[in-house]
Amino acid sequence: MIEQFPLWIQFFLLSMIPGIESRFVIPYAMHIYQVPWINVFPIATIGNMILVPFGLLFFRRVETFLQQYSWWKRPMDRIFPRIRRRADKKIQRYESMALLFFVAVPLPFTGAGLGVLIAYLFDLPVRRSLLMIFFGVIISSTITTLVYLSGQYLFL
Repeated sequence: MIEQFPLWIQFFLLSMIPGIESRFVIPYAMHIYQVPWINVFPIATIGNMILVPFGLLFFRRVETFLQQYSWWKRPMDRIFPRIRRRADKKIQRYESMALLFFVAVPLPFTGAGLGVLIAYLFDLPVRRSLLMIFFGVIISSTITTLVYLSGQYLFL
């Protein structure tokens, strides 16, 4: 279904998916479609970031709404306090830098989507969180792009 859209829209939409995001869309576009990194990098980065401000601004409202359902409330009443307790001292000490580092590391279960969740759970300032997530996305995408280009250079 997504194949019916132009490539740039496909890259944009794919980069919005948590876990995939721009850091994997860029090498994918370069490898599969032979798109130069300079063409896909801005599209994927914008796609990766497009939902972040909404998540930062409205996550609390969504969670408040979902709290009325037991299938959400019970697990989250156990999980959220546990996450806060485990990382509270580290996050309080390093706040923005911890968020930047978390988003910037191109590993599974990191990225902008989970960065939004962390910013919400630890009640980090929205503007600073947005900035740190943006820089983290740039760093992560740059790392995966450079790794791909290095591998391409070494093995060709």
